[in-house]
Amino acid sequence: MNTLHPIVRDVTDRIIERSRATRSAYLARIDTAVSQGVYRHRLGCSNLAHAFAASGVDKPALKGTTTPNIGIITAYNDMLSAHQPYEPYPEQIREAARMVGAVAQVAGGVPAMCDGVTQGRAGMELSLFSREVIALATAVGLSHDTYDAALMLGICDKIVPGLMIAALSFGHIPTIFVPAGPMTSGLSNPEKAKVRQLFAEGKASREEMLEAESAAYHAPGTCTFYGTANSNQMLMEIMGLHLPGASFVNPHTPLRLALTRAAVFRAATITAMGSQFTPIGRLFDERTVVNGVVGLHATGGSTNHLMHLIAIARAAGIVLTLDDFDALSRAVPLMARVYPNGVADVNHFHQAGGMPFLIGSLLDAGLLHGDVQTVWGQGLDAYRGMPALEDSGKLVWQPVPTSSNLDVLRPADAPFQADGGLRVLRGNLGVAVIKVSSMPEDRMVVEAPALVFNDQDEVLAAFHAGKLERDFVAVVRFQGPKAIGMPELHKLTPPLGVLQGRGFRVALVTDGRMSGASGKVPAAIHVTPEAAAGGPLAKLRDGDIVRVDAHAGTLEVAVDAATWAARSTDTIDLAAHHSGRGRELFAALRNAVGAADDGATIFATTDLLP
Repeated sequence: MNTLHPIVRDVTDRIIERSRATRSAYLARIDTAVSQGVYRHRLGCSNLAHAFAASGVDKPALKGTTTPNIGIITAYNDMLSAHQPYEPYPEQIREAARMVGAVAQVAGGVPAMCDGVTQGRAGMELSLFSREVIALATAVGLSHDTYDAALMLGICDKIVPGLMIAALSFGHIPTIFVPAGPMTSGLSNPEKAKVRQLFAEGKASREEMLEAESAAYHAPGTCTFYGTANSNQMLMEIMGLHLPGASFVNPHTPLRLALTRAAVFRAATITAMGSQFTPIGRLFDERTVVNGVVGLHATGGSTNHLMHLIAIARAAGIVLTLDDFDALSRAVPLMARVYPNGVADVNHFHQAGGMPFLIGSLLDAGLLHGDVQTVWGQGLDAYRGMPALEDSGKLVWQPVPTSSNLDVLRPADAPFQADGGLRVLRGNLGVAVIKVSSMPEDRMVVEAPALVFNDQDEVLAAFHAGKLERDFVAVVRFQGPKAIGMPELHKLTPPLGVLQGRGFRVALVTDGRMSGASGKVPAAIHVTPEAAAGGPLAKLRDGDIVRVDAHAGTLEVAVDAATWAARSTDTIDLAAHHSGRGRELFAALRNAVGAADDGATIFATTDLLP
């Protein structure tokens, strides 16, 4: 095994030391649960009879004391294309479990919203909080205490992080994440982006726009651009929670079914009843977290994970900070170009060598902890293999020593750029994050007068009125988690892209989100403290000179300190955002949520410990 890179080692050591007390308390808690033995056998007879009353042919096995019971948490729904393929999974899983002397039950379902449907709509203001709801709903399903292992059926943006937070809360249970795969390639991403820009300029009709979108998002499976959903899949694999090579196999194929069955077989093997007991709370440690951050940098992954990974880590007693992301970004090269960081989609990435090549190259470069525990066993070396079916139908893994498309996927020693695609900005406007993997070099620094908006629709109105034909920094504030749930602001991408294409120097600064779809326009997002909490964005005025500097890692306004200190802090009436489309039901979450740089979660580390 190659020597671990010194920055990776040092960051890991800092996380371990910082987390010593909380991690120790967490492990003590799950070890207590493990020591209590097989779970359903502690139930009283009436309790147990309720648990298997509807289990049909599996009832005799559930009565016994030697049959593993696998709980299924499913995020299936018909509307979400990535999750629609999950519809037949429960029966497939039950059949596979019986093949190895186990049983399986659906333990519960969780909500799964599509950010693509809710973009720019009221529902987007519930999106981030759906992660907490998913975690709570998963906990309800697992609280019946009748499962020896769990399979998580989830893919998209907030769903996987919510499932992870809950799975780690039940850290004594072995848990495997089971993907469904991306849809096949449709209209290319550059063609889709071109139509979007034409529509933003009024040069394409709604019919033309809908035709293009329908050709891009055309089938069951995950959207093929590299946003949060596909970043989730990368993370689950590089952190050893998927089977090797499972992330990007298309739905409804023989290989996909074989991988699902193999996940069931493996879940039955790693319960406390056997000799390979692998509780997720022990598997997921500080090294695993660092491997996830490395994967995000190497692929130019979603900025949402600068919140999600922090929240996930805290659920396991691990204190991850933005400084850890920033330090690792200086060591990890950008190895992938997948839209919006390039023109390829995730199918092209997978065909080029995908996760097996990426993981193998990072291991060879000493940028991953190769000695971690995974759901497949000890060490990441097994994740160098790409799954395939032999003519006999046997599932095998084949080594992937090279990339077959260097325009999409490169080795760590010959990357697209020397450092990672995600950075942290700090300055007198607060702390922010920025995705630089697809930004042109001449836009890494933008300094221009601020134009201050309190809603993304105000920006669109100014654009259509011809008022933005100049250099400027669009400041869109009062978008944070406490204000309105921290929605994604993707409606801003086409108009700002149009203006940048016309030669203007433009940037975005916001306490809202842009996620994995952040593109070529510089976007300093997740600004903390947020405006609704009295953060510096609430002091900005039109004309203030704002500098977004991705090279120096700074976010500054050029106002002298005395003037800035004396300036009043704006407030606005957000009542219209707090009711309708269910938003009134989420007031408690808005009131309880923490800051973006602390995971934007309602679950504090101390709440997750004894």
